[in-house]
Amino acid sequence: MSLAPRLDLRQTQSLVMTPQLQQAIRLLALSNLEVEGFIAEEIEKNPLLDSGGSDDGPPEEPAASPTEASGPASADELIVNGGGDGEALDVDFASESFIHDGPTDAIGGLDGGLSLSGGASGGGISEDGLDFDSFAGPETSLGDHLLHQAGEVLDGPDLFVAAHLIDQIDECGYLGASLLDVANRLGVPLAQVERVLGTIQTFDPTGVGARNLAECLAIQAREADRYDPCMARLIDNLDLVARGALPQLKRLCRVDDEDLADMIRELRNYDPKPGCRYGGESAQAVVPDLFVARRGQGWAVEINAATLPRVLINRSYYVELATGNRDKASKAWLSDCLASANWLVKALDQRQRTIIKVASEIVKQQEAFFLHGVAHLKPLTLARVADAIEMHESTVSRVTSNKYLSCARGLFELKYFFTSAIQSSDGGDAVSAQAVKSAIKALIGAEDPKKILSDDTLVDLLNARGFDIARRTVAKYREALGIGSSVQRRRQKALEGVG
Repeated sequence: MSLAPRLDLRQTQSLVMTPQLQQAIRLLALSNLEVEGFIAEEIEKNPLLDSGGSDDGPPEEPAASPTEASGPASADELIVNGGGDGEALDVDFASESFIHDGPTDAIGGLDGGLSLSGGASGGGISEDGLDFDSFAGPETSLGDHLLHQAGEVLDGPDLFVAAHLIDQIDECGYLGASLLDVANRLGVPLAQVERVLGTIQTFDPTGVGARNLAECLAIQAREADRYDPCMARLIDNLDLVARGALPQLKRLCRVDDEDLADMIRELRNYDPKPGCRYGGESAQAVVPDLFVARRGQGWAVEINAATLPRVLINRSYYVELATGNRDKASKAWLSDCLASANWLVKALDQRQRTIIKVASEIVKQQEAFFLHGVAHLKPLTLARVADAIEMHESTVSRVTSNKYLSCARGLFELKYFFTSAIQSSDGGDAVSAQAVKSAIKALIGAEDPKKILSDDTLVDLLNARGFDIARRTVAKYREALGIGSSVQRRRQKALEGVG
């Protein structure tokens, strides 16, 4: 066998993901709000792309690409073929079906939605309304609030120490640094640091600057003039309060049942996290990507067009650039921009079609849920939906990621409708895990405080309702719902009865 170097020709097959293919896959997994940010980036990079919300001139029509589209391709076909040469979309952007931003805009018809019995899919955008959140002033952070108070009562070295301590206070209002470490770091006496911390602990909100929960509650008790020896012992034994050890607490605090109940009631009125009143991030409402509404005997499924910006290709600008004297490099760049713009418009349109198709099948499979509630939620898998709409399971998985559906029963993530199956004890149809969780929550919510239901008892009650479920599964579902064990609930009920 010769070991000399040589050249060979070999033919192999490999899957190459073009940039256009990666873009199509990425768009499927993004929510509507994330798509809005993605489009804004693409508009900055591609001069041929334009937002449809501008009133600076007449609206431009989507530009035709060098190749003519033979018809709408499915999402799987786009991914498999990976056609990045750019195809024209036969989309009427002036149609009314592109200006609805909610189910109420389609009252009297199905123009803005897709009916399971055969309707039109909606997509597009209307003019954005007022953003009332923009009128709100910036919130004062906890650190700024404390520094402002420190500047009014302290000066010189004490103010310097206070600024350093305030910087070490977390968002809940607790001081996490050691006072000795602070004193060594700043080169000041420990007594001075303790004195400054005592001043900070008098600031608003009451309880800020505490080093632990007991100190935080003690500060608030002093402020309320309730910090007597009995309350001090109660605060020093918070572990017994958490365990509901009422007889031990009565002996330690030397009080009767009435006084202990009054002390516990007072303790509940205190704030264990005083710093959270300031500087917390404003809660962001979840914006639905889809609307589902009842329409006669069927359902209307509609894209939330209010969160999808309108994207157009600036045809006049393209013609102006194309007709000028340009070198080969400029013409090649312009062709690339046109192909990229056409592909983006097509990918966005196909994304909406795919989302509508998947959501419509989910509504069809879970119609009993939309009619009667969570107890009628059926077991459903991604593969079942993929087979029904003739798409790949990975496509359905991407479509249902980070997307929310709004209906008459509330706001739900699309993943919520995919649950595992629990076999029926009477041989009937299997039920979903969400239905079992709902039943567990209802049973525990209605339990007698004097007769707390154990997991074994819950298993018997669920079996009587037709759910064939094991004790460990009940415990897992109970913990997933954030519900404590029977022992924890019994202690909680005892404290509630005392308070």
